Amino acid sequence: MKIRSLLLLLILIAIAAFAALNWNAFMASTTLSLGVTDIQAPLGLVMLGMIVFVSAVFLVFLVYLQASMLIEARRYARELQANRGLADKAEASRFIELRSFLDGELKRLATLDAESRALMLTRLDALDQGLRLALQQSENTLSACLGELEDRLETTGFRPAPLPPP
Repeated sequence: MKIRSLLLLLILIAIAAFAALNWNAFMASTTLSLGVTDIQAPLGLVMLGMIVFVSAVFLVFLVYLQASMLIEARRYARELQANRGLADKAEASRFIELRSFLDGELKRLATLDAESRALMLTRLDALDQGLRLALQQSENTLSACLGELEDRLETTGFRPAPLPPP
């Protein structure tokens, strides 16, 4: 129990004990003025009735306040759940959008990779052909130089010694 509820309960018990201990004085009849007329009634019983009436009014007000707060809390919980659902949908939408963006970028990068690979292979083929051509030309030049050297040696009458077999 909360401290306020406990304090209220102690006050009500104290009032009930006071009324029980002084019941004869509560029941003593006196003249009470209502403003327009005078009546004979026990003042303690009237005051006790007023306390019970005010306590009942406060109890009804408390029940009404608790019920309205409970209804409002449930409404807020439903709104929160609806907003949470909207946020989840928005987040899922962002993930889908991010996935499609990443898929597009990966496809674009794959296309660029394929293009650069094809360009690189074309360049390598061109370099290979150029290298083969340069090698062929060097071979032809070397053969021509050797042939010319051979012709000069033949005209001078020089015969090289045969090479030993391997």
